[in-house]
Amino acid sequence: MRVISGIYKRRRFDVPRSFKARPTTDFAKENLFNVLSCKYFDFEDDEICALDLFAGTGSISIELVSRGCNPVISVEKDRDHYMFIRKIMQEVKTDKCLPLHSDAFKYIRNCRQQFDFIFADPPYELAGIETLPGLIFDNDLLKENGLFVLEHGKQNGFEEHPHFVEKRTYGSVNFSFFA
Repeated sequence: MRVISGIYKRRRFDVPRSFKARPTTDFAKENLFNVLSCKYFDFEDDEICALDLFAGTGSISIELVSRGCNPVISVEKDRDHYMFIRKIMQEVKTDKCLPLHSDAFKYIRNCRQQFDFIFADPPYELAGIETLPGLIFDNDLLKENGLFVLEHGKQNGFEEHPHFVEKRTYGSVNFSFFA
């Protein structure tokens, strides 16, 4: 796993082979952050509060921290993955990321904070993935002018959501944007 840009640019972290989570590919992550930087956020000047749901290996969380987001809340249910994210953040000596060992759906329902940017990368076959955009907006987790990005497989139907903005595909990775 590699950090694409920011203060930790080119840092690499070895993901244990036993992990079930698949980090977002460097190709997809680089393209996603190019779109985010060109169209939605100025990571250098904006103070961006971010939420990384289904954080997995923490690839997106460390990328957000590297680019200056503060705070970044990283929610991961799997204990080993959560501990790996904590280890990465301790290794880079940052206090800008708060890893939480929690179920993302429970976190969404109980969260009282709003975010500028929310990223979710659930397992593609996860039951209930189609409900995520509704849950984010029903629970008022996005600040005004905020953005929610959902990484997903080939599921269709997100375009029908009232907050859907666009869909981007990089290789076999699909991202749906909601605002």
